[in-house]
Amino acid sequence: MQRETGRSAQLAALVSVGRHPVTGRARRAEYDARAVEIGLSLAAPEDISLIHAGECTGESEEALRGYLGMGIAALDLVRQPSGADVVPALEARLRELGARVVLCGARGETGEASGMLPFLLAERLGWSLVCGLAEVESVDAETMTVLQALPRGQRRRLKVRLPAIVTVDAAAKPARQSAFGPARRGEIRPLTGEVTPDAAAEAWTVAPAKKRPKRLKIVKATSARDRFKAAAAKAEGGGGQVLTGVSPQAGAEAVLKLLREEGVLR
Repeated sequence: MQRETGRSAQLAALVSVGRHPVTGRARRAEYDARAVEIGLSLAAPEDISLIHAGECTGESEEALRGYLGMGIAALDLVRQPSGADVVPALEARLRELGARVVLCGARGETGEASGMLPFLLAERLGWSLVCGLAEVESVDAETMTVLQALPRGQRRRLKVRLPAIVTVDAAAKPARQSAFGPARRGEIRPLTGEVTPDAAAEAWTVAPAKKRPKRLKIVKATSARDRFKAAAAKAEGGGGQVLTGVSPQAGAEAVLKLLREEGVLR
C-alpha cells in the first residue's frame, strides 16, 4: 500500500450508528468500520477526521465509541435533530475541513439505509464518486488509484481525480476489533451544524415492515481463491428451458413457475 507523498490527503470518514442483525443492539456499522480501516492504512490516526451527523443519545454514543476504539483520538459529532436532512450539514463540515478523500459505508444499518447519501453529497460538492471499493493502491496530491469490486469476484483498477467520495462494502478488508481503553479515552466533540428539514421524508407514511419475499441466492467471493473460482466458473444449469416463439401467456406462466420453484413466490 502506497501512501501519499508530499502533503496530507486530508482524509475524512463518515460514520453512523449500526444495528446488530440478531440482537438489535446499537453498534458501529460494519461497512463504515471497514471504511475507517482503509483510512488507517492510508494515514496516521491523527490525520483522519471521523464525522457523524445526527442525534447523540446514550445508546448512539456507545456505538460511536466503537470507532474511537480503532485507535483514533476524536470524533466530530455534528448535531442534527431527528427528521433533519444531514447532507447540507456534512457538506459544510467537509468544506470546512478541506477534505480531499472521504470514505464511508455503502449504506447504513439504521434510518432510511437507502445508500443515497454518498451520491447526494458528491452531487452537492461536485466531487468524484467511486462505489464498491475493494482496496486503495495509492494516493497522491491530485489522484488516487483504487480497485473496484465487480460481480463474480472480479476487480477493476480506476484512477480517480481528487477530491472524491468512496463507498465501501463487503469487498473491503474487515475492520479491526475495537479496543475498550481507547474507546473510553477518545473524545466526542459536539459541533453545531445548519439544520435543514427533510421535506421528502415528511411526506412519507411509515408502517411496520412485512415479511419480504425470498431473494434468489447470491454467492459472494471473499478470498482470492474464491474470486478466481467464481470468475472462471461456467454457469451451472441443465434444468433450464429456452422459450422461442411462444405466446406472452405461455412465457408468463414459465416465469411464474420458476419463481415458485425458487421460493420467491408462494
